[in-house]
Amino acid sequence: MRAVWLEKHGGPEVLRVVERPDPVPIAGSKLGDTLIDVRACGLNHLDVWVRLGGKRPFPLPLVPGSDAAGVVLEAPADSGLVPGDEVVVYPASGCGRCRACERGDDQLCVAFSIFGASRDGAMAERLVVPARNCLPKPASIDFETAAAVAINYVTAWHMLVARARVRAGEQVLVQAAGSGVSTAAIQIARALGARVLATSSTPEKLAHAERQGAELVVDYREGDVCEAVADWTDGRGVDVVFDHVGAPNWQVDLDCLAKGGRLVFCGTTGGPEVSVDLAVVYFKGQSLLGSTMGTRDELRTILGMIDRGELRPIVDRVFELADLPRAHEYLESQKQVGKVVVRVGDET
Repeated sequence: MRAVWLEKHGGPEVLRVVERPDPVPIAGSKLGDTLIDVRACGLNHLDVWVRLGGKRPFPLPLVPGSDAAGVVLEAPADSGLVPGDEVVVYPASGCGRCRACERGDDQLCVAFSIFGASRDGAMAERLVVPARNCLPKPASIDFETAAAVAINYVTAWHMLVARARVRAGEQVLVQAAGSGVSTAAIQIARALGARVLATSSTPEKLAHAERQGAELVVDYREGDVCEAVADWTDGRGVDVVFDHVGAPNWQVDLDCLAKGGRLVFCGTTGGPEVSVDLAVVYFKGQSLLGSTMGTRDELRTILGMIDRGELRPIVDRVFELADLPRAHEYLESQKQVGKVVVRVGDET
């Protein structure tokens, strides 16, 4: 099979498409090995971190890529899957035995691993995954759109619903609205009945946020986000701040938060080191909520909403597998509005 084989950390040039042996499902595996013909794979900032290496240990060599959509080729007889099923892959797994895994919270398992980061992923024509990770692809979307769903929408849903518990009528600040996860967050917050103020850095991304349902948008390079939030909330502050940038936004996030508000964050693309005045946080009854990925059941809910037209994944640009280095460069340029997707196999 054709696969991207990452043997060393470095720039985009280290991403090479080579011929690799097809992965082979293990008969009788405890999680029910299923072989997928990968048609498309979404690109995430995680892919950039895996490529670059650094403080987090990523085992090399490996096939990168997390967000797979494709067709079942082989599945265990008792899995409920049959060859030809079109599926979206929940891109992570736990040990399958601990309390977290038993209740469906794989992302809280001590052995939690994301495909393409700690084991071979989906930038390849074939992928073996547990049968329970394969969820039906909505017939209303193509494979490339389906590959724009898993990490972004599951992460945003878990942040807003499971962690921040957003309610109808609440006011939500979504930072960096051009990204895939923030695009999902705006749509999900609106579907929950919340109101959204979104920030970004270009007219194109601000217009994109408005199309997704943001009531108000602010260019954080030109305008004062805290002032805009104060005007929008009559000086109260927002109920929820949604952030994945980290250090550059941190003080603004806190300054925009109402008493009793919740700051939920899932990443540190701008840096992880921050300082917090704990006296302010406890006096105002605020919550600082870390969040990682989400559950398979949440992905099932999201796919149902997509099929009913309640959520709409946005694909900014599609690259061919051989052009993965250019796709990484494009993602790092921060020009995208929505999701960057890589076409892996043939949809015909």
